[in-house]
Amino acid sequence: MPPSPLQLYVHIPFCVHKCPYCDFNSHVRPEIPWQDYGRALVAELAHRAADPAFRGRRLASVFFGGGTPSLAPPELIASVIEAADRLFPLASDAEITLEANPGTVDAGHFAAYRAAGVNRLSIGVQSFDVAELHWLERIHDGDGAVRAYDAARRAGFANINLDLIYALPGQEIATWMGSLERAIDLAPEHLSCYQLTVEPHTMLASRHARHPYPLPDDEASLQFLWATRERLAAAGYAAYEISNFARPGYHCRHNDGYWLYRDYIGIGAGAAGKWDLLGDIEDGADGGVYRYTNTRTPETYMRQVFGKQGQATGSDERLARRTAAAEAVWMGLRRRDGLARPWFADRFGEDVLALFATELSPWLQSGMVEADEAALRLSRDGLAQADSIAAGLF
Repeated sequence: MPPSPLQLYVHIPFCVHKCPYCDFNSHVRPEIPWQDYGRALVAELAHRAADPAFRGRRLASVFFGGGTPSLAPPELIASVIEAADRLFPLASDAEITLEANPGTVDAGHFAAYRAAGVNRLSIGVQSFDVAELHWLERIHDGDGAVRAYDAARRAGFANINLDLIYALPGQEIATWMGSLERAIDLAPEHLSCYQLTVEPHTMLASRHARHPYPLPDDEASLQFLWATRERLAAAGYAAYEISNFARPGYHCRHNDGYWLYRDYIGIGAGAAGKWDLLGDIEDGADGGVYRYTNTRTPETYMRQVFGKQGQATGSDERLARRTAAAEAVWMGLRRRDGLARPWFADRFGEDVLALFATELSPWLQSGMVEADEAALRLSRDGLAQADSIAAGLF
C-alpha cells in the first residue's frame, strides 16, 4: 500500500513558567538561545529529510508545540517552515499550527507568524475563571485570554482552537459551563476540552501524593463529559474525537493524522517520530513501525545535533506488526468515525476482528464497541471505557 500522508511536529521546549499539571517536555531558562535552537531544528530537519523513508513525500501538516511556541521569534518559525518547504516540500494546502499561551501574546508576533505561513493557532486558555487559573498557575487571566483571541483575529487567523481543562479539584459543573460558554461566545473554529489528569512525575502528582486534592470521581467526571458534548453539539461543534470538537471543515488535520496512525517526523528537544516499516522483508520491513524520541534537555539536544550532523535521537525502537496493530486500534477508537476496517486489513494483512478476536469479543458483546463492515467504533457507553479497552489490546 502507498505510504500515508507525512506530518512534521516541531517542539519548542521553553516556557516562562512550568505549570504543575504539565507532563510535556518544557524548560524554564533565564535566557533562551533562540538562534542556536533554530539552527539545530533546521539541521535536524535536513538530517531527517535525507532518510530514504521520506524520499519524494510531501508534508501534509506542520505543528509547532511546546513548551510555549508563541515565545519563539517569528524568524525562527519562518526559518523552519521555509526549510520544510525546501526539503520535502509542503503540500499546497498544508495545515500549519502554532500553539500560543495567552500570557505571552505579542500582536506583532501573531501577524509575523501568519506572514511566515502559520494558518492555524491553538491558544491554551484552560479556563476563564480567575480562581481556577490561579490554581493551574497560568500566567494570564480570563480577560487576557480574550485579548489574545482578538489579537489573533486581527492578525488574520481564520482557524483558531481554544484549549480548556475540566474536572478540576472541587469544580462544579456550573463553573465549568461558565468557561465553556465564554469560549463558545468567542466563536472559535475548534475547541479541545480535556479532563485534568494527575500525570506521574509532575509537580501536581507530588502535591497530590502529600495532600490529595478533591478530584471528581469517575461518575462525576462522566457528567462533565456528557454536559460538554451536549452543549457543544448544540452550538455546532461536532465531537470528532473524544476530547476534540470542531465546526464543519475545521477538525485538526495534524492531530487526526496521529489517530489515523499516519507517519510523522518530530524535531526538537524531546520530540518523537514514527513511520511504517513496509516493503521488502529483506530490508527490515515486517509490517511494524519504527519510532524514536529525541534527547530531552535543550542544551544536550543542540550539542548532539551540531556534533552528529543533525542526529539527536535519545532512544528508538521497532514495534512488531501485532503491537503496531494494537496501537492503530487504540488510536482509531478515539475517533468518532472509529477505525476503518478496510484500511486496517490493507495495512496489517488481516481483519481487525480476526486479529484481536479474543481481546475485543467481550467489549463487542457488552455493546461498548460496535462494528460494521466499514468500521470499529466505541459506543456512547464505550467512551467511558476507552482506556480499559485499549489496555486489553497489548
